Amino acid sequence: MDSPHGYTMATEHFDLLERVGLRIDEAQEMSPTVLSELRLMASAQFDSRSLLCVVLAGDCRLPEKMRREELVPPGSRIRTRLVTEPASSEELVVSLKHLIAEAGNSALINPAIIHSLCDQALGNYRVLMTMGAELLAVALQKQCAQIDEKLFLETYSQVRGPATRRTGSSRR
Repeated sequence: MDSPHGYTMATEHFDLLERVGLRIDEAQEMSPTVLSELRLMASAQFDSRSLLCVVLAGDCRLPEKMRREELVPPGSRIRTRLVTEPASSEELVVSLKHLIAEAGNSALINPAIIHSLCDQALGNYRVLMTMGAELLAVALQKQCAQIDEKLFLETYSQVRGPATRRTGSSRR
């Protein structure tokens, strides 16, 4: 049924655009029953037509879980597997600088603080963004033009301060 004009290809490509996508974070926490049900929901006509594109995101326990006997059927349908490692501090720096520039204020964060944030994030983009958001919220509250060393130390010494005091008072 392929025409010389590529109509079949265009139809197949269009079908891909019409498919519904589902992204599941922390998928390692899902029960095997739910993962098996997703397999059934995702296809029609005995796997000949895909109805749902499922992206499973999880930590290092997910690949191991998918090797369990009851999860071989859904695991065998995973087309692409991407295992990521923690980002290097330099990768985090590049990413954070890019995001700050795209936000329109490349001078928002002092360069030394950018490196401190990236070192503290331990290779985790989410931790980096959370810490950056906390600093930005404090900077907005204090109406600071730039996130500098002073603001960084004030913000994170306040977070650690009460815990240190509690620990110290419980020893007495």
